[in-house]
Amino acid sequence: MSGRDPFCQPRRLRRGAALTLVFAGALVTGAATGSFPDPAHSGRGALPQEAARATIRPDAVQKAAAEAMADGESPMEAAERAVSRSGDRWGAVYSRGEYQEFEEALDGQYTGVGLWARRAGDGRIEVTRVQSGSPAAAAGLRKGDRLRSVDGTEVDGRPVTEVVSLLRGDALDAPAGTAVRLGLERGPRTWHETLRRARLSTDSVTVRTLATGVTVIRIGAFTKGSGDVVRSAVRRAPAGAGIVLDLRGNSGGLVTEAVTAASAFLDGGLVATYDVDGEQRALHAEDGGDTTTALVALVDGGTMSAAELLTGALQDRGRAVVVGSRTFGKGAIQMPTRLPDGAVAELTVGHYRTPSGHTVDGRGITPDLVADRRALERAETVLSGLGDPS
Repeated sequence: MSGRDPFCQPRRLRRGAALTLVFAGALVTGAATGSFPDPAHSGRGALPQEAARATIRPDAVQKAAAEAMADGESPMEAAERAVSRSGDRWGAVYSRGEYQEFEEALDGQYTGVGLWARRAGDGRIEVTRVQSGSPAAAAGLRKGDRLRSVDGTEVDGRPVTEVVSLLRGDALDAPAGTAVRLGLERGPRTWHETLRRARLSTDSVTVRTLATGVTVIRIGAFTKGSGDVVRSAVRRAPAGAGIVLDLRGNSGGLVTEAVTAASAFLDGGLVATYDVDGEQRALHAEDGGDTTTALVALVDGGTMSAAELLTGALQDRGRAVVVGSRTFGKGAIQMPTRLPDGAVAELTVGHYRTPSGHTVDGRGITPDLVADRRALERAETVLSGLGDPS
């Protein structure tokens, strides 16, 4: 059996619902997915509420979709109605193209032009970063440029997530190589630039060393290979100064990668437990992690799912001091069901818990030290007090 835990959804939850991309302004380039060791089951986050166990089975959704197809109606719309009526807050239906994007994100890749952006206070869309080696970089775009339109659609006042959708297009209709025309502004200059989308890799883990010698490991999402990058960063960290594991804004990803990351700081043992249709299962860290270097985990309301799983493990096992604000609260597990037209429906089948048995879903994780502002400075202060026990 296999399953996934796509904690960060593609561009929407259901037809007609508000556009939801958890990466929002932080990562304009795509959405990460996640996977439990049993890839047939998954969890995904959308609202900070406790998820209800689905009251509709996958076969019922498939039946509704099949009947709709036989009647000449949309199987996807029929499935959306069935999931909506089920009362499953986390339930979702995705088109074939959206789910393909979701699958691609497992490898930490996306199809796009390489722009990060945010919506400024006046509603304008401003480029905040241009990925090196991307089509946007080759065209000379740079931080601070204003994005005025995408393929003729004005973007002022639109949510960043909607702008992302326009930039990326549908995975099936806008693969790598397809063109997208951007309207741009830089100071008094306005111009148009036609870029061709490309397959790009996300920088899900970044590592830097502060002036104090503290190593900051920021994980934007748990994409494929990110756990090993974390382990390598821990091994290379200077001795004595400590490590800050920055999980702020991390909307989740591959649970297996989160467990690998946990293994960098734990010498084996329990990371989390979870249930699938009432059957209890467990996730364990590998032996040999660094258990002595002082560690602070930074979290906020954007810390979700797999990131909460990792935070809960480090906190419950006394391995890290957690600094920041209460996390999102997403700990539901869902099972994907393929529909006749290639769309995918997902229903909640269980939840995961921290090593101490705490339920995350709908509750989140409370930090040991609340710090909404200047959280990194607070983390450095905590590290200086902890010292290096070695």
